[in-house]
This record gives sequence, C-alpha cells and structure tokens, in this order.
Amino acid sequence: MYRFLLTPRWWGINLFVVLAIPFCVFMGTWQLGRFEDRVQSHEEAEKRPDPAARAAEPLDELLPVTTETSGRPAVATGTYSDQFLVPGRELDNRSGFYVLDLLRTDSGKALPVVRGWLPGTPGGTKVPAAPAGTVTVTGDLQASENTSSDGVDLRGGLPEGQLGMISAASLVNLVPYDVYDAWITLPEPEAGATGGLRPVPATAAQGSGLDLKAFQNLGYTGEWFVFAGFVLFMWFRLVRREAEAARDVELGLAADAD
Repeated sequence: MYRFLLTPRWWGINLFVVLAIPFCVFMGTWQLGRFEDRVQSHEEAEKRPDPAARAAEPLDELLPVTTETSGRPAVATGTYSDQFLVPGRELDNRSGFYVLDLLRTDSGKALPVVRGWLPGTPGGTKVPAAPAGTVTVTGDLQASENTSSDGVDLRGGLPEGQLGMISAASLVNLVPYDVYDAWITLPEPEAGATGGLRPVPATAAQGSGLDLKAFQNLGYTGEWFVFAGFVLFMWFRLVRREAEAARDVELGLAADAD
C-alpha cells in the first residue's frame, strides 16, 4: 500500500521534508540562542557598576564604543563649530529636540556633543549658543544611532540645520571634516549656560537590554518550530491521503489515476 513512497514524485516530497525539518529546527535554535545571549547581556549589564560613576578617561581610549564603554565618561578638548538640532526627541514624556554641536578636536576630527534638550520644535524655540574658544567637555559616551527616535531612518528630508539621527553616516555629507563614530551627552549644564537646556540622560548600549528585538527573537523561535511541525503534519496527511487512494483503487472503489 505504501509502495507509492518509492515513486519519483514522493522521493522529491520526502527529500524536501528531510531537509526542511532540520533547517527549521536549526533556525529556531539559533533564534533561541540570540534571545538567551540578550538575556545574558542584560544580566551582565545589571551586575556591572554604573558606567557614569567611573572616572572619566580621554575619548580615544574608550573607542570604539562597546557595551563595556557605552555610558562611560569621556573627556575631549576642542572648539565648537557647526550646530544641528535633532527633532522628535522626548524627555519626561514631553516632545522636544536635542541641541547638538560638533567639537573640533586637535586630531582634526569632530565629536558630536549633545549639549542638552529643549521643549518644542526647532525654529520655535530659542537655542543658546555654544561656548566660544577652546573648551574641555566631559560627557557620557554613546554609540552612533542606526535609526531616529521613532524608529525611522532619517538621513535626509529635514530642513537645513536639522538631523534625524546622531551618527557619522548622517554627518559625513553635511560637514567638510571627519566625525567620530560616537557622541557624548553632557550630564550637567555647561558653566554659565542659559536658555533652559536640560541634560539628556545616557541610554543603555544597544543589544544589552531586553528590548523589543529580544522578544522578537523569542517569537521567531516559536515560528520556526511551528513551521517544522507543520511540514511534518502535512507529510503525514499527504501520506494518509495517498494510502487511502491506493486502497480504494485496490478495492475497485476508484479508478487508478495513473
């Protein structure tokens, strides 16, 4: 009754099942591993001392930004040059924008410095000017952003002087000098600063917390195992239907389709 399993058509079906099920199990296991890695990173991050409480170090000694150096106080010296406003940023459930100035260092590269946050929209709120002359700043180190605060990649389409996300990739075509692939946020208002600038707290390093992406990995794990079960279920169903058809032919209840 099951001799049909040896036909060329069923050889193809069987080969597909034999390959599909291990692949789905492998992908599900891989996604589960990604979720477990994020959980472990989150637990390790919680056990580490507060990065902001550690002693400040020169910027170049903390680069590139990793989960270990993210949030660490970094020191840089230079002069402020170009200023950009980063709209669509919230602080204490209020909408506003970041005030970002580029600090030209002695190396020739510029460090994006978020001097603070202001409520409202760019153009409708007066922005305090950056200090003149050579300044030394100490701020919490942050990795370059991949997307804007609302999850949308905004490399362009904004008015002149505004920036969708804080990254060297966004600034490379806006300024005629190199930019560090990192930025800092000042934990306290600058000495003598006026205009209501509020400090922007440092954010957790990407991949170190149980964010939406972590639970997406867990959801994908379930999906891959469901796919594996579905393939096996459909194979058994097809085999059963084929066996019933073969039995009907043998009993003369149906004509042989071949």
